[in-house]
Amino acid sequence: MPYYEHVIIARPEISPQQVDTLVEDITNTVKELGGHVGKTEYWGLRNLTYRIRKNRKGHYALLNLDCPQTAISELERRLKINEDVMRFKTLRVEELDEEPSPILARRDREERRRARREGRDDDGSDSSGQED
Repeated sequence: MPYYEHVIIARPEISPQQVDTLVEDITNTVKELGGHVGKTEYWGLRNLTYRIRKNRKGHYALLNLDCPQTAISELERRLKINEDVMRFKTLRVEELDEEPSPILARRDREERRRARREGRDDDGSDSSGQED
């Protein structure tokens, strides 16, 4: 079966739990239609490049799909009807990448940097072991 990466942007007014429910609905739809969902990532509430329906932010989520084209067509039909979904994009890929997406990888790097900085500030020394 072909592989797809599917990204959705949901309205900013809904909660992250509602986005998780939306992702579960997508997963169930794909499974009903004979497909498989690989990794799913919730990227959080992010700024949009341009306004969509007067909104400046949206909840982003990524899903890796392994399913037939008919399942993608049905999934997109259902997402067009859903009022919580502002935009979606499905791309066919040669293989599914199981590593974290660049967005999550950058977030992890920033958290590690922040933790190192906070750790250095707590004991008053830098990472070289020398004090000022």
